[in-house]
Amino acid sequence: MSSSKGPRQIHQDRQSKDRCLDYFAVTDPRDSYEWILRHPQFQCWRGSNDSQVLWVKGDPGKGKTMLLCGIIDELRPTTKLEVSQAKAFLSFFFCQATVPKLSNAHAVLRGLIYMLIKQHPLFLPHVQERFKDTGEPRFGDAEAWIALCNMFSDIVRESSLERIYVVVDALDECVQDQDKLLQFILNESKDFPHVKWIISSRNHVEQRTRLLDSQSILSLELHENAESVYLAIEAYITNKTAGLESLRDEKNLLAYVQQALQRKADGTFLWVALVIQELEHVDRWKIRQVVNDVPKGLNDLYERMIDQIKRLAREDMECCKLILSATALAYRPLQLLELGVVSGLPDEIAGNAKNIETMIKRSGSFLTVRDSIVYFVHQSAKDYLIEQAGLSIFSSGFPAAHRRMLRQSLQAMSKTLRRDIYGLQALGTPIDRTKQPTPDPLAAVGYSCIYWVDHLEESGRVEAMLRLLYLYWLRLVCLFWGLLGESLSLTTASGLCQGGLGTSTLDGNMEDHDAVGTFLRERYLYWLEALSLLRGMTEGIKAIQKLEFLLQEHSRATELQELVQDAYRFIRYHRAAIENSPLQAYSSGMVFSPLQSMVKQLFWHERPENIAMEPPMGYDWDAHTGTCLQTLEGHDQTVNSVKFSHDSSRVASGSGDNTIKFWDAHTGACLQTLEGHGKLVTSVVFSHDSSRVASGSGDKTIKIWDAHTGACLQTLEGHGKLVTSVVFSHDSSRVASGSFDKTIKIWDSHTGACLKTIEGHGHWVNPVAFSHDSSRVASGSRDKTIKIWDPHTGAYLQTLEGHDSDVISVVFSHNSSRVASGSGDKLIKIWDPHTGACLQTLKGHDQTVSSVTFSHDSSRVASGSFDKTIKIWDAETGACLQTLKGHDQTVNSVTFSHDSSRVASASWDKTIKIWNPNTDVCRHMLEGHDGFVHSVVFSQDSSFVASGSDDKTIKVWDPHTGACLQTLKGHDRGVISVVFSYDSSRVASGSDDKTIKIWHPNTGACLQTLKGHDQTVSSVTFSHDSSRVASGSFDKTIKIWDAQIGACLQTLEGHDDWVYSVVFSQDSSRVASGSDDKTIKIWDPHTGACLQTLKGHDRGVISVVFSYDSSRVASGSKDSTINIWDVHTGACMQSLCIGSAVHNLSFDTTGSSLYTNIGIIAICDTPTSAPTTSKKVLHSEFQSPLACQELQVLKHHGYGICSDSFWITRHSKKWLWLPSMYRPIRSAVGQSGLVLVLGCRSGRVLIFRFAADDCN
Repeated sequence: MSSSKGPRQIHQDRQSKDRCLDYFAVTDPRDSYEWILRHPQFQCWRGSNDSQVLWVKGDPGKGKTMLLCGIIDELRPTTKLEVSQAKAFLSFFFCQATVPKLSNAHAVLRGLIYMLIKQHPLFLPHVQERFKDTGEPRFGDAEAWIALCNMFSDIVRESSLERIYVVVDALDECVQDQDKLLQFILNESKDFPHVKWIISSRNHVEQRTRLLDSQSILSLELHENAESVYLAIEAYITNKTAGLESLRDEKNLLAYVQQALQRKADGTFLWVALVIQELEHVDRWKIRQVVNDVPKGLNDLYERMIDQIKRLAREDMECCKLILSATALAYRPLQLLELGVVSGLPDEIAGNAKNIETMIKRSGSFLTVRDSIVYFVHQSAKDYLIEQAGLSIFSSGFPAAHRRMLRQSLQAMSKTLRRDIYGLQALGTPIDRTKQPTPDPLAAVGYSCIYWVDHLEESGRVEAMLRLLYLYWLRLVCLFWGLLGESLSLTTASGLCQGGLGTSTLDGNMEDHDAVGTFLRERYLYWLEALSLLRGMTEGIKAIQKLEFLLQEHSRATELQELVQDAYRFIRYHRAAIENSPLQAYSSGMVFSPLQSMVKQLFWHERPENIAMEPPMGYDWDAHTGTCLQTLEGHDQTVNSVKFSHDSSRVASGSGDNTIKFWDAHTGACLQTLEGHGKLVTSVVFSHDSSRVASGSGDKTIKIWDAHTGACLQTLEGHGKLVTSVVFSHDSSRVASGSFDKTIKIWDSHTGACLKTIEGHGHWVNPVAFSHDSSRVASGSRDKTIKIWDPHTGAYLQTLEGHDSDVISVVFSHNSSRVASGSGDKLIKIWDPHTGACLQTLKGHDQTVSSVTFSHDSSRVASGSFDKTIKIWDAETGACLQTLKGHDQTVNSVTFSHDSSRVASASWDKTIKIWNPNTDVCRHMLEGHDGFVHSVVFSQDSSFVASGSDDKTIKVWDPHTGACLQTLKGHDRGVISVVFSYDSSRVASGSDDKTIKIWHPNTGACLQTLKGHDQTVSSVTFSHDSSRVASGSFDKTIKIWDAQIGACLQTLEGHDDWVYSVVFSQDSSRVASGSDDKTIKIWDPHTGACLQTLKGHDRGVISVVFSYDSSRVASGSKDSTINIWDVHTGACMQSLCIGSAVHNLSFDTTGSSLYTNIGIIAICDTPTSAPTTSKKVLHSEFQSPLACQELQVLKHHGYGICSDSFWITRHSKKWLWLPSMYRPIRSAVGQSGLVLVLGCRSGRVLIFRFAADDCN
């Protein structure tokens, strides 16, 4: 973050807050508030060191805001806000419920922090420190709350020798996270007595009770100071009426007006302000009549405004009603053009902001317009319309008004939304680089895009009422026929009733369903693009989820239900791509959705036209994603633990990056990040009421956190080594923990006291678990046993023996009748904890079982394993019901949601995945490897592709069709390197098993096995005539082999570290090798002599290649550069700063371009007789900062992979987002530049073919 960006962002928000003061603060006389300055409570607050908070309470419109404005004016001259040498600070904030940006706790702290920094810029480092890792402050995110609290506390702590005044007005209008803000104020008032708070609010019992719990709170209630308020009102009326142009030089009339207003005001400043506003537009001779007619009290005044609207011309009256109705029911203040859309105003008014504003002025004084946004003049105005003006404004009821807003929204979005509505053009344009065009094409539909489903939900309430009426009518009909002595079936009665009520309303409003269905079928992708542009993807996911729920009750909407279900899977799966780059809805969204996705089929015509062939995807979502509903990304290191909250709405995760994150289980949004542990977080768990979270860490501590605020409530210290596991008892009063110190500890979760230390295991304790009745604790250990303990006494009850390796995980079933355990012996065992008998042994995992968990009904067990899979088992029979694949690395933790509808898993691949464990779909598995793909390579003529994998196999692929032609099996360990002979008749492979194998790619026969290396064979290559093979190894040597007989002809020694890459020259007279010792060596393969050692890279060399004339060598390094060398002189001719390590490297036949995994790079064909040492920088939007001098920008074209593997690039620009399971660890570009092959951690090999005329 730059030194000024944070405050500037804060300042922009605060400027909008200040505008809410304009109405009252511009002309308010001192007499209107001076009384409070003399009040004993105020003077005590200001002068005493024991009272940190003054709470001003009063009913709506009674002048609380005006009083606080007066107090601010009084304090300002004594603070740095006005006098830089002053010894005090002043910060204030005015909440406003009708403005979302002014009605949440984050905004309050943000504004307060800004004003403190403005007065003392040296406070700024506290902001920079909190956000130094994220680049810029994300103040709008829920997870920022803790950071904001800490920033504020750091600032006031630093200024502990100086007074700080903090004013927060209308605390009751802080509608989001009000409790968190209240608690924060109380905590700060106790911790920092030099900070003086003034807050105001309406009279709410909940707030009063909470605030008065603190002895440092002073209360000042306006109704107890009626005389002072009366005098203030009198002064206010005198001042405001004196400014009326129509009363100038009319002393008698002025006096009459002042007396009348004083008599009717009833201590309400807002009433006076509204009447004065009306008088400003009244002719002088009508003023007396208006003053006489105006009623006493706010509600009566509002009622008079409604009556005035009713007396307008019919057309104007209806427009005013539409405006007030839409404004009152909207979920946020509306832009003028948005109001024109959702209200249903006539087209000639709705499309013109000035016309809308004119109609607003005719709608009484309920509304005001600032910066083209429509606000209520006061919260009480909105309350009146909703609570008392229903029949006048909502003549057909609230549901009907919501339905109108829904239909208007769908109609407007259908007309407006289109592909690339902002004209971005480039598919990879990131959201943070998008510029809003003028005029903004989304200006009128921005509100509709976010809230249309909410209005659909509210409109359904009328349908629910009619259903109740229908049931009541049905019973009456049956009763009537019974009285007549006739029998009437329910079916017949239902038919009669439906004839009276209308089937369309009883079975759901099919007209609305049809409109929704049409919108989704024709505009769904365009809506997703708009959501991304509006930064509303989270709200979009919630909307589709809500829509899916609403449709569940409508049997006649089956087709729409299926579409919505597919749309929900689509938005959850592609959220990251579209949220990052809006146009990825059409590229990544289309390419990486399953074949039978309804969204994919409906919008397939929107896919990128230049993809001639995309890799095959699964048949449906379950086959495509392995029932994975969501992938949560955000941790920087391995995710070690994951748990659902007990209401299944949130997920907590603990990571090697030392943090705990809270996630929305439905939308995937990160809600909060908790920092505090000094080392990796090994375990997280929710308390059973989901109010707290416990975490265990490598720093030897357990922390208890408030699950809502993120505050650390307790730090439990006592273990001597890493804490491996934590768990709450069912009543949440205790926490059990296990540790590498071989002990289990039982703690009081509220006081932090250690109640019991249990010893008995012979090695470190891995998992601990409470039984559901909290009467027992189970622990698993590296000593291969599970032990059952009494947590109250610490007594040992039972030892369960049977595993042959470490017990990594243990859990009780929810009825406490069974225990499941997972072990390094690859097994899950189910035990009777009372008898110690092993009831079931579940076999199926190929590696260590790292985690086990029971479903809530104890009928199923889920297990996670080092083999990267999750398995779902029948707990009674031991049958494996499902295998969930999708993680790229070890699965560390699995957990069922409380309703057992979802499983969450955490992995070494830094992700959390949410799965559907209930599908019984028989999935067709797509072709691919079962492990990491370490190598992908084209044949010389690009007619074949070979891949080598951790699964010990090589696969040969047809790049034209994507079909797997052959699977070569024979290695005993993972395959690290593969290569074709120049005539494509042979394939050679190098492996972790230390051997090289030569294969016939058509038959799959192994022709030779070459043995001789002492460690992993990292690279293999054929000579041009295919008679020899060269191999490089981690044993630091290169070997030359006879490809026909398998004899070792030469062993080339000289490197000081692993050899990563070897290659023959075109004439086979030279061999080049690259090593982790940072050098390239040129060898004579006949004599074994080292001819040249090329030095210049700063890190290991991972790829080398000769030019076709053998005069140059190109080398790629971990230092993110490619160097081009003169073979004869050893001089470095060029150094190309690429921005990432290049594993695949080859010259074209002319020597003017390099084919790499990041694309085709044009290079200068510098004559070998005139070597240079020019250093060039690859122009790329994803280039990392490098320590190289930018002398010339290289031309980079074609297709490749971004340095972070998140993107396929086109002409160096991000073009196609890759979902997590398709991000490659190896990639290659064919010689035509039109075929790209990706080898993924998931085992998939993806082959893309592009249009022939696309990359010229």
